[in-house]
Amino acid sequence: MSCYILVINPGSTSTKVGVFDGETPVFEQTLRHSAEELAQFATIPNQLNFRKQLILDAMVQHGFDIHNLAAVTGRGGPVKPLLSGTYNINEDMLAECRNPKRGHHAACLGAMIAHEIAGSLGVPSFIVDPPVVDERQKIALYTGHPMFERISIFHALNQKAVAKRHAKSLGKRYEDLNLVVCHMGGGISIGAHCKGRVIDVNNSLNGDGPFSPDRSGTLPMIDIIKLCFSGEYTQAEVEKIVCGNGGLLAYTGTTNMIELTERAKTEEKIAEVLAAFHYQIAKEIGAMAVALGGQVDGILLTGGIAYGKETVEAIRAQVEWIAPVTAYPGEDELLALAQGTLRVLQGEEEAKEY
Repeated sequence: MSCYILVINPGSTSTKVGVFDGETPVFEQTLRHSAEELAQFATIPNQLNFRKQLILDAMVQHGFDIHNLAAVTGRGGPVKPLLSGTYNINEDMLAECRNPKRGHHAACLGAMIAHEIAGSLGVPSFIVDPPVVDERQKIALYTGHPMFERISIFHALNQKAVAKRHAKSLGKRYEDLNLVVCHMGGGISIGAHCKGRVIDVNNSLNGDGPFSPDRSGTLPMIDIIKLCFSGEYTQAEVEKIVCGNGGLLAYTGTTNMIELTERAKTEEKIAEVLAAFHYQIAKEIGAMAVALGGQVDGILLTGGIAYGKETVEAIRAQVEWIAPVTAYPGEDELLALAQGTLRVLQGEEEAKEY
């Protein structure tokens, strides 16, 4: 029997949308939004009707009858910290999506659009494993000063989905394994998954962990303080150094891993930068192995950068002594949203309340 689920993943300049029959895609499409189109909206929440209509139009174009949907699920945004799981979208969640305490992000539109479409059809709406999933052990919250606390922001949706997929491939339960999962994309997050909980993870957005294609990762703190008080940079410019203009982009002028991997064959400096990139990722994997007490059943490499065989092999060479390394390239976030929804619809899990 068919079980059609509409899944919605809004990004800053695009909206990824798909319809799944269970875990089987009926269609998937990326709807791209130009700067001119988005400029007409004063805030991200104001884009709701614009993006919703594009999604409805896409479903018509693919010949799908919206009334056949069993549920609608959106990508969760930076709302309050939550345990992992699938959540019913309610008014409290929507209120925070409209005015999130952790900053506006297009992902918040996922819940808002899903709720409106589902409401018009009388079917349930959900989010699954938003980036603020927080299951960390208490000692992982300490920073070194009581004025500050480590915040959990990471690729929870893909990390959880890949970990469960890996467990299934072994004929085991995710809750029975200790895994280090490394998501490598625009940001790099590396989590210690202990028997179904991410007990520690770096904040891949706000300057923590290895550098990424355009993020600087952990920087020398005193030097950053001096930069802030030099009078040469605004706050926005310093923030851009940390997230947006850092990492591989700052060192090489590009974030294109395919290009950099090719250039590394003949350019010594590029080869050195990539070696440092791989080294920092490997170090963070090692740190998460410590968080798991050295009891690691597997190391999983995922995200778009995991398509690069050279990167996978470079990291494997440095960490395979800890545990076997398996690559799951890509993100498959639409599928992950559908799977989280399906587990609730089939009674394998109960939807959580926000």
